Amino acid sequence: MNIRSFFYSIKQGFVNIFRNKGFSMASIATIGACLFLLGVFYCVVANVENMVKNVQKGVSVTVFFDQGITEDRINEIQALIDKRPEVDHSDYISADAAWEDFKDEYLGEYADGFTENPLADSSSINIFMKDVSKQPELVTYLEAVSGIRTVNRSEVTATTLTGVNGFVAYISAAIIIILLSVSIFLISNTVATGISVRKEEIAIMKYIGATDYFVRAPFVIEGMIIGAVGAAIPDIIIYFLYNKVIKYFEMEYQTLDDLLVFLSVHDIFRYYLPVSLIIGVGIGFLGSTITVRRHIKV
Repeated sequence: MNIRSFFYSIKQGFVNIFRNKGFSMASIATIGACLFLLGVFYCVVANVENMVKNVQKGVSVTVFFDQGITEDRINEIQALIDKRPEVDHSDYISADAAWEDFKDEYLGEYADGFTENPLADSSSINIFMKDVSKQPELVTYLEAVSGIRTVNRSEVTATTLTGVNGFVAYISAAIIIILLSVSIFLISNTVATGISVRKEEIAIMKYIGATDYFVRAPFVIEGMIIGAVGAAIPDIIIYFLYNKVIKYFEMEYQTLDDLLVFLSVHDIFRYYLPVSLIIGVGIGFLGSTITVRRHIKV
């Protein structure tokens, strides 16, 4: 296809859209609605995952050491722990530091009655993970390390967070498949209508020697334009709504600031904007290509 044919196809693509205004607007509206729901769902899922990750950062595995263990051995164990791929970082808490924290939090002025540290030999390491679903593997490893007396972990919290991540992933996949299927179906109907209106014109074009690509291209471009417009409209709406919704939650639920940690609109659209446009254009391309091959025998 030469340059002239390329621009002719683009022009005809727009002509087809305006020629079938009703179906085109219906397709754009439906694709826009589908991608709007997809965008809203993405914002919710992305923020839920971000909140889960923040909660995960506070979930730790704590190890306590054998009585009489040397500082050198503790340093060796911490170095081994930090090398584990599932470990984000670890914090060493000496027995003296643990006692100071305990006094400040629970005893206050009554701590003066203690002449010795009752938490001697209670040095520990708090281990924070990149992914709490890997906690069982880490615990199994730690229990086999020489010098470690006890391994404390929160199995319920780890299981719950892992379950939330899995649930969100499955629901996301199901909804995306449904929305994309509906959008492709609507694009196909719109392009099929355009083909039926132009059957005689297409027959004449083929009769005088028009190539397959020349005949098909306007309909494929029509579908891609519809998909792009259908993606751009909800993107604009979501962009302006997102910040307002976040500000509302932050004002109304200030007591949950530690839990409700929202992503910024730039963090959301850095990934969502190009993906949504690709999905919109891809839906238009796929739906129109399938329909053209089915209805135009070239």
